[in-house]
Amino acid sequence: MEYLHTMIRVKDLDANLDFFCNKMGMVEKNRQENEKGRFTLVFLHAQDDKDLAESKSSPLVELTYNWPVEGEEPETYSVGRSFGHLAYSVENIYETCAKLKESGVVINRPPRDGYMAFVKSPEGVSIEFLQKGEPLEPKEPWLSMENTGSW
Repeated sequence: MEYLHTMIRVKDLDANLDFFCNKMGMVEKNRQENEKGRFTLVFLHAQDDKDLAESKSSPLVELTYNWPVEGEEPETYSVGRSFGHLAYSVENIYETCAKLKESGVVINRPPRDGYMAFVKSPEGVSIEFLQKGEPLEPKEPWLSMENTGSW
């Protein structure tokens, strides 16, 4: 058995590509447009998974955009309680969170411990960031920052 990807249905493909690619730094591996099925699939990989993505496969996130019926709003999807989160390791949890915060992303669970943080995608999918290696020394502004919402 080989892990392929995690699929997320999205209401707004552009907003999700902005979040995952421009804010999180993921890379679009490929895109499939299906006229007959009226959907678009966009496969993303983490920057550090480039070599894996160029070979046979890598852990991917699949954004599935179902085209709305002309004149209607796109369907809104709820995130099932049984789905937990996507998780990524990062070189520096503080720099990652600062970059996301500066680009308008809410840090739902700040990295007070120098190790773990959570944000949410535009569709409400929880994303966990874990510090590679040992936790960083706790520091401000993260140390005294409160949680926001849920994750």
